[in-house]
Amino acid sequence: MFVSNVELHEACTMDEAFALMDRLEDARILAGGTDLLVDLKVGRASACSLISIKRIDALKGIAERDGDWRIGALTTITELGASECVKTHLPVLIDATSKMAAPQIRNVATVGGNIVSAVPCADLPPVFLVLNAGVTVQSSEGERCIPLDSFFQHVRKTALRSDEMLTAIVVPKPPDRFGAAYARFSLRDGNSIAVAGVAAGLEFNERGEIVSARVSLGAVSPTPMLVADAEDILVGNPLDDDACVRVGDAAMGACSPICDVRGSDAFRREIVGILAGRALRLAQQRAMETPS
Repeated sequence: MFVSNVELHEACTMDEAFALMDRLEDARILAGGTDLLVDLKVGRASACSLISIKRIDALKGIAERDGDWRIGALTTITELGASECVKTHLPVLIDATSKMAAPQIRNVATVGGNIVSAVPCADLPPVFLVLNAGVTVQSSEGERCIPLDSFFQHVRKTALRSDEMLTAIVVPKPPDRFGAAYARFSLRDGNSIAVAGVAAGLEFNERGEIVSARVSLGAVSPTPMLVADAEDILVGNPLDDDACVRVGDAAMGACSPICDVRGSDAFRREIVGILAGRALRLAQQRAMETPS
């Protein structure tokens, strides 16, 4: 398999990228290419032109801005996992990056690509959902911010317009006594996509009661999704075994997994219930370790 009859263009600035996007017909943005190039080879996607944005430095790196963490869309998965900022303040992202693909892929694949490809089994979207993150998108006409929970519309379909590019993921700084965790199941430890994944984000008060809660699912529905009933079950209560079971049951009821060679829909639902308990307990542990 190979990609044929595609012109490659390279942009070194945002202005150059937008000029190419405005001029070229049927063009796609190329970042790491670990999803897009495969899709082009197997016919899941088509394009007459590719616009490489790998040289645009403004889209790289992790920085604090206006009280939030801003992760550039071109930040690689390896760079995200190696960041001291992430290790200290957002360890839940390490839960995801440490399980993703092989090192060679992580060195090339980008954070923005993992989100904008909108594949159901992507690991970062459910994690960013429990962190209440949003994305910044930009076109030649300006910039807008989209909450991540309204960004995904269906399998491989997002709220991104054809003239826009995703430029950054914005994560609000977590409050005191907040912890988040991601638990995932795959068929082998390395280089395997998720069969099911659950992320949990919990904020506690000084009495050990939950004051805010978000639980999200990956790989078991057309888009990453929040478990709507989790907040009602958890808020105002301590996290005990009964609460974990109830959230697990709610997660199992909310998901709509596929059935394929990696697992039946019934198997995936059962796994979701187990992963929910693991993610909740690890999120609790991290929240208790956070200085108040």
